[in-house]
Amino acid sequence: MSIADIKKSTDAKMAQSITALNGHLSKIRTGRANPALLENVMVDYYGNPTPIKQVANVALLDARTISVQPWEKGMGAKIEKAIRDSDLGLNPAAMGDLIRVPMPPMTEERRKELTKVVRGEGENAKVAVRNLRRDANEAVKKLVKDKLASEDDQKRAEADIQKTTDKFIAEVDKAVAAKEQDIMAV
Repeated sequence: MSIADIKKSTDAKMAQSITALNGHLSKIRTGRANPALLENVMVDYYGNPTPIKQVANVALLDARTISVQPWEKGMGAKIEKAIRDSDLGLNPAAMGDLIRVPMPPMTEERRKELTKVVRGEGENAKVAVRNLRRDANEAVKKLVKDKLASEDDQKRAEADIQKTTDKFIAEVDKAVAAKEQDIMAV
């Protein structure tokens, strides 16, 4: 493996960390309804925990209401119970076959709690990026130790890896700040 390969794989892995962070942040609720909120809710489907999107159609009715349309008649009560038992703080209401999930307005205290969660997710992403930097630097040092690269190459590679790390940490900060702004907007 060459220094260029190490840099390329580190860059790709850091980009994956950003993608994962964005995925986590999209599941944190703001004041608006978002069908992605229910993605992690598991429903008891004939004894197997199954994601809600595999047993029902999840869509938006309006800006503050998610609709859940079960595909089977008997699943309505189980889906309603699963949503209520999740830690999302939602209270679904059945209307015939359709389950309406209204988004309650968030209190100031809840908004502040969610910003702490967002910061925690951001910190986890930064730790992942820093761990990738460490792994890349160790791989470069191993190349130098095995006499496959010079010490000058090592210094240049470490500087490039640090620049890449700084770039991705700035992206993490930007994503976290945008999500905090979104949560705190009334």
